[in-house]
Amino acid sequence: MDFEKQPPRPQPPAPRREVPQAEGCLTAVIRIPVRIVVLVLVVPVRMVWDLLAVCGKAVGRALGAVCQLLVVTPLVWLYRKVVVPVAKVLGYVAHALLVMPWVLLWKYVVVPVVRYGIVAPAVWLYRQVLTPVGHGLARLGRTVGHALAAAARAVGTAVAWLVRVLVVVPVAWLYANVLTPVGRVLAWVGKAVFVWPWVALWRYVLAPLAWCVMTVLVTPVAWLWRVVLVPAGRETAAAFGHAWRIAGYISRAVGRALKWLGWNLVGRPVRWVWLGVCTPVGHWVRDTLWAPVKRVGLEAGRAARGALRSARETVRQARRDAWRALVGGPADTRPAAGPGAGPAEAVEPVRTPARTLGSKTTAPSAAPASEISLLGGSTARQG
Repeated sequence: MDFEKQPPRPQPPAPRREVPQAEGCLTAVIRIPVRIVVLVLVVPVRMVWDLLAVCGKAVGRALGAVCQLLVVTPLVWLYRKVVVPVAKVLGYVAHALLVMPWVLLWKYVVVPVVRYGIVAPAVWLYRQVLTPVGHGLARLGRTVGHALAAAARAVGTAVAWLVRVLVVVPVAWLYANVLTPVGRVLAWVGKAVFVWPWVALWRYVLAPLAWCVMTVLVTPVAWLWRVVLVPAGRETAAAFGHAWRIAGYISRAVGRALKWLGWNLVGRPVRWVWLGVCTPVGHWVRDTLWAPVKRVGLEAGRAARGALRSARETVRQARRDAWRALVGGPADTRPAAGPGAGPAEAVEPVRTPARTLGSKTTAPSAAPASEISLLGGSTARQG
C-alpha cells in the first residue's frame, strides 16, 4: 500500500441559491397607487430636466466652438509653430553645451584615468599581495578555530552537567511537589470566586432576559421590516424607475407635438409665403424694375465717361495750341499707335524737374523749373 498518498480534499459546499420569495398581498395592494402618485410627481420634473438638458447641450456646443476657435486653435498653432521649433533649438543647444562636454570628459578623461590609474593597480595588488596573505590567514584561522572549538566543547559539557545537577533537578522537584498542588488549589478558588457567579448570572438572569427581548421586541420589529418596510421601499424605488422612463416617453411625445405645431403654425406658413409670395415678387422686381434701371444706369455711366473723355481731350488740345502760340516752334509729336493709324499727335514738352541745392540729382518733391526760360534754356546755379 502507498501510505504517502494524500487523501482527497473535501469539495467546498455549493453556494445556496436564494429562492425568490412570493409577493405578499400588501405588495400587490400598494404597487399601483404608489406608481400612479410617483408618475404624477415625476412627469413635470422629467420634462424640466429634458428641457435643461437640451439647453445645456446647445450652450455646451456653443462654448466648445468658441473655446476651439479662441483658445485651442491659437494654442495648437503656437505649440506647433513656436514652442516645438524653439524647444528643438533649445534641446540641441542644451545638448551641445551641457551634455556633450560631460560625455567627452567621461569618455576620454575619467574612464582612462580610473581604468589605468586605479583599477589596474588595485587588481594587481589584490592578485599578487592580498590573495596570498588572505590564504595564509585563513589557514591560521582554521587551525586556531579547531583548537578553540575543542576547548569550548569540553567546557560546555562540564557546564551543562553542573547546570543539570544544580538547577534543573531542584527546579523540577519544586514544580512537581510544591507549585502544582498550590496552583490547583488557587485555580479551584478562582473558579469559585470569579467564574461560577458570572456563569450563574448569565444562565439564570441574562439568558432569560435576552429571550424575552428577542421575543417581545426584536422579532416584531424584524417582521415589520421584512414584511412591510422592505416591500414598500422596493416598490417605491421601482415605481420611481418606471415613472422616470414613462415621463421620458411623455416628454419626448410633448416635444414632438410642439415641434409639429411649430412647423405647421409657423414654419409651413413662412415657407409658403417665402416660396409663393416673396420669391415671385423678388423675381418680378429683379426682372421688371431692377434690370431696366440697371441697364439705364450702365448706359448713362458709359455716356458720362465718353463725355468726360471728350472734354479731357478738348482741354488737352486747347492747352497744346496755347503752348504753341506762346512759345512757337514745332510741336512735339507722339508716335502713331500702328501702321494704319493717322498722323502723329502733338504733345506738350516735359517740364524739367528742379534740382536740389549743391547736388546734381533731382528731387521729385521740389518745385519744378520754369517752362519759359529767359536765358535760352539754362538755369542759374544758386549758392
